Amino acid sequence: QVQLVESGGGLVQAGGSLRLSCAASGSIFRSRFSINIMGWYRQAPGKQRELVATITSGGSTNYADSVKGRFTISRDNAKNTLYLQMNSLKPEDTATYYCNTLTVGPSKSEYWGQGTQVTVSL
Repeated sequence: QVQLVESGGGLVQAGGSLRLSCAASGSIFRSRFSINIMGWYRQAPGKQRELVATITSGGSTNYADSVKGRFTISRDNAKNTLYLQMNSLKPEDTATYYCNTLTVGPSKSEYWGQGTQVTVSL
């Protein structure tokens, strides 16, 4: 079992910055036969959960168009920790942000965190 605990959310003015962290406890299974992808997703009230950014264990990243150039995802494999640096925040970034880990290979496992609230005011 893997537990994901997000932190770093809060209230910030438009144009400000926040850094989210996601600490994973338990074993995120990695082998040469599997790929692990960690990511951040967000869900605003009344909207579906959407992808923000993902990063593989090898460091390959993917971003939603709406956050490209403003957000940076990174991970520390030794510490089993995922980060999201969010700059130039906009009110439309307001949402609950969720951490996710997905391992695919001979078997598949996926876990979600409980979420952390990010609110961007004008």
